[in-house]
Amino acid sequence: MTITAEEVLAEIGPVQEILDEHDGVVTVLDTSDGNIMLSLDGGCNGCSSTPMTAMQIYYSLKKLEAINDVIFVNGELPEYMRTFIDQKMAKEAMAGNSTAEDEGPQPKGEIV
Repeated sequence: MTITAEEVLAEIGPVQEILDEHDGVVTVLDTSDGNIMLSLDGGCNGCSSTPMTAMQIYYSLKKLEAINDVIFVNGELPEYMRTFIDQKMAKEAMAGNSTAEDEGPQPKGEIV
């Protein structure tokens, strides 16, 4: 299954809406073999929030079955963030495949 640049941009639409307010631009450079190559341009250049933006884009796209990898040509996604997201997605997948009995007692409290 292949994915087009238009489909990639549609998937990251909510992120793009925020980038539009800051003159940020996501440029899809390649989508071959499910390996998405992106560049964050415009207002993203030099912005301290760019790694967080890249992290949200990576997370959104990696949820799609047709996506193997997301590569930022400008290096906006540090390896530790990529690892964090991959681990989070693995935990989410495991949680989706287990029942409450499998998980054991749940901690009490809430995150505020």
